[in-house]
Amino acid sequence: MSFYIESSHDEEVLEQCARMMSKSQPWITLKRGFNDCIEALHGCDKEVYIIKCDGELLGFSALQMGGVFKGYIQSICIATHVQGKGIGTALLKFCEERIFKVSPNAFICVSSFNVDAARLYYRLGYKKIGELTDFIVRGHDEFLLRKTVGPSSEFISV
Repeated sequence: MSFYIESSHDEEVLEQCARMMSKSQPWITLKRGFNDCIEALHGCDKEVYIIKCDGELLGFSALQMGGVFKGYIQSICIATHVQGKGIGTALLKFCEERIFKVSPNAFICVSSFNVDAARLYYRLGYKKIGELTDFIVRGHDEFLLRKTVGPSSEFISV
């Protein structure tokens, strides 16, 4: 499958992303509706990247590139029918390349029930650094993960 990744600020595309997100896991369990999802794709220091093949939106990521957790992968969403085909891995690696140009750390949260996503993150070198009990919905925790290329004191941005 041949795909490409690009930045997007187009409101129609962001609405497509929010629809995809609000109709899939983990966001259904986390009770994130369309309005919550569209709001999450906007804001200061936010970068949205879409992954497409033959004009079809296969997924997207939203990065927070400022603030205390500069390099936070706020969301990554892959269309259900292409999950398990390497799309998520490719998009996550793209996000890391972007983040590691400006920060030695990439952060992501994963819900305790999102076992497949957690498996991918751990396989790609993320380590659990914190647990947020009942953070979004009661009965489910969020695990804060980090992948690093070194300490901040030694980091030189590209």
